[in-house]
Amino acid sequence: MKWPSTLTLIRHDISAYNILKKKKEKSSLYQKFLASFTKDVFSKATRKLAEQVRSEFALRIGDHNTPLDDDAGRATTMASRLKTKIECPDVVFVSPYERTQDTFTRMIKGWPELKDIPLYEEERIREQEHGLALLYNDWRVFHALHPEQAHLRKIEGVYWYRYPQGENVPDVRERNRSWLGTLVREFSEKKVLAITHHLNILATRANLERLNAEQFETVDEKEKPINCGVTIYRGHSKKGTNGKLVLEAYNEKLF
Repeated sequence: MKWPSTLTLIRHDISAYNILKKKKEKSSLYQKFLASFTKDVFSKATRKLAEQVRSEFALRIGDHNTPLDDDAGRATTMASRLKTKIECPDVVFVSPYERTQDTFTRMIKGWPELKDIPLYEEERIREQEHGLALLYNDWRVFHALHPEQAHLRKIEGVYWYRYPQGENVPDVRERNRSWLGTLVREFSEKKVLAITHHLNILATRANLERLNAEQFETVDEKEKPINCGVTIYRGHSKKGTNGKLVLEAYNEKLF
């Protein structure tokens, strides 16, 4: 079989951005902004509110060094339960971002044997790059302050829209497909574990299951990966021409 015997994907633990997002959503200012944005993204009122939201809610750090929340503790519990569901991996891939690296460190506390497994830092499974929009920590705020980008997103759609100096979904799928190719060439019938991000988990599903743009958007809207959610593919040697990875569990909560 050309595929790994198992491919297990983990989304990182709760990050500082995840906490900021929840705090923002509880804010009356942000709710007022959302109402104005929905009514007229191009109005002066929406722009003014966007500027206020940007000033009040900002991380002011890069995506690659966005840390985990201090109280994030899902990864250790998840790992201690994951080891009862899958065999110890032959190889671990981790995105180079701080939050994925630290998630793996916390996973070792719940599954100590992981520290002895060959580890590869893999840039191709990093999160989607949001380019200029990163300065705003919110795509709606970004578009309210850059109306031409709102026009472009509306015309192209969520799947095809590319952030300035960033990526669109097909860009992420392309580099994810390259990584899957590496698994086929170098890790056939091996047990693979990867700690990655929201959009890369969806890109893996889309590439393995051949999802089109509409199907991708549906999964992203209705089945968005949760922090520390577990996705497992198992290889079946008798399916397909040279075996096939079949989805066994998606977004499973083990914490």
